[in-house]
Amino acid sequence: MIRRRHVLYVEGYDPQGAEGYHNLFSRSFRRLLKNWPLRTKVSELQIDSDDFAHWTIEAAGPNWEVSTRYDFLRQEQMIRANMAEPLIRQVPRALRWMLNYLFTGTLFRVYRASHQYGLALTYFQLLLLLWLGASAVGGWLAAWAAMRLLGASWIVAAVIGVLGAIGAFGLLRPFADKLFVVQINSHWPYLLDYARGNKPSCWDRCIEAGAHRLVEIAKAGEVDEVVVVGHSGGGVTAPAVVERALELDPDLGRHGPRVVLLTPGSLMPGIGLHRAASRVRKTTARIAVEPSILWIDAQARADVLNFYNFDPVTGLGIDVGPQRCNPLIWLVRLRDMLAPEFYNKLRWNLFRMHYQFIMANDMRAPYEYMMLVCGPVPVEEWARGGFDTLKRFAEDASYRENTAVQAG
Repeated sequence: MIRRRHVLYVEGYDPQGAEGYHNLFSRSFRRLLKNWPLRTKVSELQIDSDDFAHWTIEAAGPNWEVSTRYDFLRQEQMIRANMAEPLIRQVPRALRWMLNYLFTGTLFRVYRASHQYGLALTYFQLLLLLWLGASAVGGWLAAWAAMRLLGASWIVAAVIGVLGAIGAFGLLRPFADKLFVVQINSHWPYLLDYARGNKPSCWDRCIEAGAHRLVEIAKAGEVDEVVVVGHSGGGVTAPAVVERALELDPDLGRHGPRVVLLTPGSLMPGIGLHRAASRVRKTTARIAVEPSILWIDAQARADVLNFYNFDPVTGLGIDVGPQRCNPLIWLVRLRDMLAPEFYNKLRWNLFRMHYQFIMANDMRAPYEYMMLVCGPVPVEEWARGGFDTLKRFAEDASYRENTAVQAG
């Protein structure tokens, strides 16, 4: 059984940062205790540097006890700076990305791989276009009113129209933020630059810092399992952290603790399907043939912001031959995790369903993020054993270790 675990969490493109994720984790962990009668303690957040923060978790059942250090790879400074750029720069960049995806056929390939994800991506693109269109209509109405009601010349009316459009655009900004329009349309142009291998990339620093930290953890040999978690957009950068760590230490997974790369709800195929995404394809191919690293890709149909039942290697057209050993694709059901009334309420809340991958459940289920990172069972056994692994826990959360877990 696992007694000590080290988690290296690589966030997606989310400006809330370490403080927000610590609060999310703490609230969610309290929810876990409704189903799992554990003795637990979650520490306060510790900001270690510009690159890292961490907290610790002590969790214990009647016959097991696990200590987890949860390192958070900080990216919020970069993300907040990107999103704070003047919209006069962000909007043209986002429009170029949209046209690129359309005319390179990438959007078509995304739809073919996952029509749900394609619709979600189109939805956020259309929201930006709707924001621009509504602002243009506001400017036109201001110009019309200036000419018809105030008798202004067409030059004055044009100036008023432009100012009106800018004003309408600004007034609509809170609604756009609430619908994540700026966040999503800020993310993808930068992600495309990264995927193409364009340097410098805004992710280079965090990947380098994460890789060095991973090597340090593995060499220290103080834990039983190291889990690198890359949720959502972290499903692109977490594999890059592992790839870079393998460059720094080719024996990374051959000495010390088992290293697991867990990518729940990854959006990596959404960028990897671009024909120019050479950096992402290189990383994927490298991890796919590395036997010392276990890569587990968790996918859920109910989460439209990930690719369900999709092979992230062959699905990108990558052929690594018989050496391939990764990833283990873990299909999970969000319906099994949430109470029926809560599931129905949240079904169309895209981001809440997406974040269920890193939150506690309403009911015991084979995929329970808090037990993955804080429980006594190796992550691999949860992914391979499913309900068989879950059945090894009694109602009081004691664990029976004597039954072999079968793949399934």
